[in-house]
Amino acid sequence: MTAGSFPETGTGTEEGRGGLPRGTGGGGAAGPPGGLVPGTAFDARGLLDVLGVAAVVVDSAGRIVLWSPQAEDLFGYRADEALGQYVARLIIDEQHRSEAMRLFGEVLRRGTAWAGTFPVRHKDGSVREVEFRNMRLTDDLGDLYALGIAADRAAVARVETELALSDRLVDQSPIGLAVLDTELRYALVNPALERFNGLPAARHLGRRPSEVLEGVDAAPLEAAARRVLETGMPLLGLQAMGGTPSDPGGGEHAWSVSFYRLEATGGRVLGVAAWVVDVTERHRADAAAGRSRRRLALIADASTRIGTTLEVERTADELAAVVVPALADVAAVDVLDSVLSLRRTDSPERGPALFRALAVKSGHETEALAAADPPGSVALYGAERLVTRCVQTGRPVLVARVGPEDLPRIARSPEAALRLARAGVHSYLAVPLIARGEVLGALDLKRDRHHPLPFDADDVLLAVELAARAAVGIDNARWYQNVRNAAVTLQRSLLPGAPPERPGLEAAARYQPAQESSEVGGDWYDVIALPDGKTALVVGDVMGSGIDAAATMGGLRTATRAFADLDLSPAQVLRHLDRITVGPEHSIATCLFAVHDPRRGRCRIANAGHLPPVRLPADGPAELVDVSTGVPLGVGGGAFRTTRVPFLPGDRLVLYTDGLIETRDSAIDERLALLVALVEETRELSLEESCDRLLRELRRPGAPDDVALLIARSTA
Repeated sequence: MTAGSFPETGTGTEEGRGGLPRGTGGGGAAGPPGGLVPGTAFDARGLLDVLGVAAVVVDSAGRIVLWSPQAEDLFGYRADEALGQYVARLIIDEQHRSEAMRLFGEVLRRGTAWAGTFPVRHKDGSVREVEFRNMRLTDDLGDLYALGIAADRAAVARVETELALSDRLVDQSPIGLAVLDTELRYALVNPALERFNGLPAARHLGRRPSEVLEGVDAAPLEAAARRVLETGMPLLGLQAMGGTPSDPGGGEHAWSVSFYRLEATGGRVLGVAAWVVDVTERHRADAAAGRSRRRLALIADASTRIGTTLEVERTADELAAVVVPALADVAAVDVLDSVLSLRRTDSPERGPALFRALAVKSGHETEALAAADPPGSVALYGAERLVTRCVQTGRPVLVARVGPEDLPRIARSPEAALRLARAGVHSYLAVPLIARGEVLGALDLKRDRHHPLPFDADDVLLAVELAARAAVGIDNARWYQNVRNAAVTLQRSLLPGAPPERPGLEAAARYQPAQESSEVGGDWYDVIALPDGKTALVVGDVMGSGIDAAATMGGLRTATRAFADLDLSPAQVLRHLDRITVGPEHSIATCLFAVHDPRRGRCRIANAGHLPPVRLPADGPAELVDVSTGVPLGVGGGAFRTTRVPFLPGDRLVLYTDGLIETRDSAIDERLALLVALVEETRELSLEESCDRLLRELRRPGAPDDVALLIARSTA
């Protein structure tokens, strides 16, 4: 039979040794054709096994001479059933045999490879579409054979679909995908990752991430990929941040990177797959939300920390402490000197401005702190200074990135500008302190190398909000301090000086204002000369505080002196004082009025709701004087009685207001007992020393009330 024929029948010949071609040796029916070298053993778990690829070799007579195990699965015939059989008769239906013979002849005659789908008959009688790849083989004797590689068409179609889908998924995925080989070199990069990195795939392949990602610290990523390669444990959601050539000047980008190990079917490690998701927008949104939360927290903190007192310096210090280091590295609060002196200006001035530095704070040790004006100092700032422009325009002044040309307009002197430069000051912000439409001063903020980001528009809004809150507190404090100063001046002008020398009487007195409250109280004392060598001793306490209390105290003191000069009894004096206190603008006050008569060796005492005096006899223990306690002045209709108390030479009488003994955590009886004991201990001290001792021992730190103390000793 000549090459190119495809007989359906035939018998074995001597030459073919029962259907086997010459040159095969005596290896049996299933042996390879002569001259064909068998391959080595392999781990059959690859793509060909997924497809179930079968191999069939047919000699020029059309007989099957080789039949692979996969052919048995594909066609249904065992090797012993197929070998030696005419292939057309075994697996080709009659209606397709002519076409099969033609194709077989083309392969053997011309050596033309043929590929396509052909219907074949399975052993079970069904017809299946099979994908073929046919080619001519020649052995060492020159004989021709046809090799057919075949796979089930449905399996091939499924794999083709999966490969096409995988290819589309990789190419069209918005997620960056990469495959790194066992040396962590890029072996595959999809278009999404090309966009993320701003580099084409060709710039990636064969290189490590650290050699490609110039704007990103790739060392942690490579270390993570190597751990995955070694352990096989995936790592998910690693954060990577940096710049990218695809968005120069676009700020910092963020990516979420996950790694997992790639393995072949047999477990051989191929490398590491990386999934990269661009989370820049989420990162920026989270950062913005975080900044917003911090700003709200800072504003809430400022609400509780700024304006805790009615003191200008304290309020300024609280403002500086709030903004450092949360908003700035260095903060200064400067107020116009005209504001503190209550010289209000209706329109911004031009030219230099006189400032008083109230507070300076820094978040760390920095040379920039020494460049600021020290608190309490007064400085004339020129019109070129940015802080001067800030208060004159009433608007924030922002220099986001400070250059050498900006420092002279920020610093108070050339030396200070050098200090700011050495401290690394790179961003500056000044916002006005405005309250009730008046510019009070400015909040001056600087950032150095400890705060790398410059001030931005959000920082300006936050600083303006904080400055506005503080400005109201500063404004309240300066007006209050002005009123308080007037009240203090009034009160001190109304209080007597050193007690006058009187016949048969020695006296010492003290007045201490409240320590905790910034308001002036209405406590007072007085020593009044009366006819016939008598002396009136007075201690009183007007309820309330401030200039009204001081004014009421002054009126009562003046009235007391007038009534005392009429030589009335102590009870009558209190009765007159009570009548003038009751009225449209009445006040409540307590008062202890005593008259010392040296000729009779006694004191006459009347009490209007006041604490009892302490008597220290020269030859007996200290004691509270049992006097009738009337109602306070201003209540009206009260009955006052005069009590006579012995007051012999060497005796002492201690008169005081409640600020000396009253506390928030001790009973009044305990404090009175302590007072009596301390008076006893001062027996050997002078009156001046006694006053100091009682104040030192009884006056609590931060006492909320003022104190008037008067000690008298009989000398005749």
